Amino acid sequence: MKINIMTDQTIQHYKTTINCGSCVSKVQSTLDELVGEGNWNVDTASPDKVLEINSPDLNEDELVLRLARLGYVINPH
Repeated sequence: MKINIMTDQTIQHYKTTINCGSCVSKVQSTLDELVGEGNWNVDTASPDKVLEINSPDLNEDELVLRLARLGYVINPH
């Protein structure tokens, strides 16, 4: 399942434990707040559950902390 489409060239990839549509729903408001609606995508069909983020101003520490509070682990891919 893929959510959101990005168009810019500044895309960062993270391996995650966000593994289903329900998980995507749980992180949606946090990711929208941190990087903006439409600037992220989770490929739950990928074995690595890749989160792609399109944001030149991303605060990676804040991203990791906020998703950890929701119960998810992310690592650079």
